[in-house]
Parts: sequence; C-alpha cells; structure tokens
Amino acid sequence: MLPIETHPLEPFLPANAKLLMLGSFPPPKTRWKMDFYYPNYQNDMWRIYGLIFFQDKNYFLDLKNKNFYEQKIRDFLIEKGIAIFDTAYQVVRLKENASDKFLHIETPTDLTALLAQIPLCQNIVTTGDKATDTLMLSMPEGTEKPVIGKSSETIFASRELSLFRMPSSSRAYPLALEKKAEAYQQLFQKIGLLD
Repeated sequence: MLPIETHPLEPFLPANAKLLMLGSFPPPKTRWKMDFYYPNYQNDMWRIYGLIFFQDKNYFLDLKNKNFYEQKIRDFLIEKGIAIFDTAYQVVRLKENASDKFLHIETPTDLTALLAQIPLCQNIVTTGDKATDTLMLSMPEGTEKPVIGKSSETIFASRELSLFRMPSSSRAYPLALEKKAEAYQQLFQKIGLLD
C-alpha cells in the first residue's frame, strides 16, 4: 500500500484575491527550496511572474543561493490579489517523483470552503492538465473544460466564475519560458491584474 499524502501547505488566501491559482499538488519535500507554492527551483512559475510584471525572469530568484525570495513573492501576491492552492487535497504518488502523470487524486480540494474565504474572487486558473481535470470533478455538470487561451464560464456555489487553463510551469512541459509567460500575460490582462 502506498501512503496517502495530505497537502503540506495552508491555502494562501489574501482577503482581496480576485484570482485563485490552482496547481495539482506540491512536489516531494526533497525538491523544495521554500515552504510555499512552486517551491522547486526547476519550476518556472516565479520566472513567468518576474517576466510579466518586472520584465526580469530572475526578479523573484536568489540566484546566488539557487533559491527564491519567498517574502517578496508573498508580498507581491497580496498586493495583486492572487490566491494559491492546489486542486488535490490528498494524493497517492505512484512513483517517487513530482510528475502529475503518477499522481492519483485521493481527495479533491473543497473548493466551496476555499472560495468562501475569498469573496471577491471570480476567476480560477489551473496550471496544467491534471489540475484542470481535477477541478472539473468539482464543477457543475455541463461546465466546459477550459482550453489554453480560452476561458469557460460557470456558476459554482452561487458565484459566477471564469475558468482559465494555463500551460504548466514545469520544465517537463515542452514550451519556451517566453511562450508560457505570453499565455499568462494574456490572462492577467483579461482579468485586470496588468495595467
């Protein structure tokens, strides 16, 4: 029997959040550089954010120590109103790695409880295919699964929501960093987080 892992992080839910960003599940602790989301130094999420908002992929990176500036990331997300969690609350790793392909979702995240804490949020973005598929398990019947570059609309827990699907920030996803950043930039412009 493989062990069931429960999500190791608290949801990051700034009160002013207009966007909820959902990945699949954190990588194994051995890959972490910080106690926060997208903690693997090989993951491009914080480079994508640096490129879009500061025209500098290294803005959130402590290059000398091959680490992230965690507080800088947290402060930025609070200022912009971006919440983060994952679509899975409990998983079984079928292999000892970070690949979504080998994640078995045991318990999806309770989205109703998450959204109750961020009343201004009307946009959900998933960062990869596994995250999108897991999110769809909680959505009302008839909700269209979003595809990259397009959003779908739904009503969930009495709230109108726009669902977006972004390219994975994992290096395993075969798309150049700049192209990933372009996709995220369009999303941020669409929901008013970029001037």
